[in-house]
Amino acid sequence: MAATQTHSYAHLLPPSWKGKIAEWLKEDCPSFDWGGYVVGEDTKRATLWCKSEGVLAGVPFFDEVFKQLECTVEWKYKEGDYLSSSDGKKVKVAVAEVRGPSRKILLGERVALNTLARCSGIATASRKFSDKARQAGFKGIVAGTRKTTPGFRDVEKYGMIVGGVDMHRYDLSSMVMLKDNHIWSTGSVSNAVKAARSVCGFSLRIDVEVQSHAEAVEAIEAGADVVMLDNLVGDDLIACAKKLRADHGSTHKFLLESSGGIDVDNVAEGGHVDNSIDIISTSSIHQSTKHVDFSLKIDPSS
Repeated sequence: MAATQTHSYAHLLPPSWKGKIAEWLKEDCPSFDWGGYVVGEDTKRATLWCKSEGVLAGVPFFDEVFKQLECTVEWKYKEGDYLSSSDGKKVKVAVAEVRGPSRKILLGERVALNTLARCSGIATASRKFSDKARQAGFKGIVAGTRKTTPGFRDVEKYGMIVGGVDMHRYDLSSMVMLKDNHIWSTGSVSNAVKAARSVCGFSLRIDVEVQSHAEAVEAIEAGADVVMLDNLVGDDLIACAKKLRADHGSTHKFLLESSGGIDVDNVAEGGHVDNSIDIISTSSIHQSTKHVDFSLKIDPSS
């Protein structure tokens, strides 16, 4: 009998992530914990409340904060669940319970809540964006970008995955992306692609940002794996993509990506959705994204 494999998004996280949480705790309490002195070591129970609609994401980070502080967490919902009001009134959902010494619950409170709120906000925005694209008939890949917060990329990319979108490249080493500055610095699209391929080998894709149909053709003929039609929209975008498919699809293997100014309000109406496009990439799901509102309240009777 074949073994049943259980998949968890937490299994994606690199070995370094727990060390980052230790640094966040250190940052938040670099010296004396005056409030901790006041409340002491009595064991308490605290309830994690969700107070606005959204996708629950960031559970491993929340858990690890309290694990490092010798507290336990018991969840009432699964990661990826959509939290909302059951009666159409103000959202107030008991999501989890934290148990441990009162001073340690409060020591981890802000780090845990900030991380969960940010991650859940990105997951929520990602799901809404993806759903809007699917409703408009798009069957390709919806992806985030590398425009993440320094030091917080694990959390933000993780939120994209929980929200159901592709996280695009994780960092500069994950895929070769040649943008306008690379092309201007080397003199041409062909020069940039040739130089990149000479060192990255067969195992990395090369994604080239182009500004016109002519540059797209040059990128395809130079061997680009992905051609990003940057800031092209509407009829211009779709006409360009269809012509590239018709003229070069039988002789070259490539993906077409649409990017630049795409958000949940225009993804369906702004001429970005057409199945001649393979990938829609956006930074709107993680930049200036509204957080999901959480609070942690100690039960005075516990």
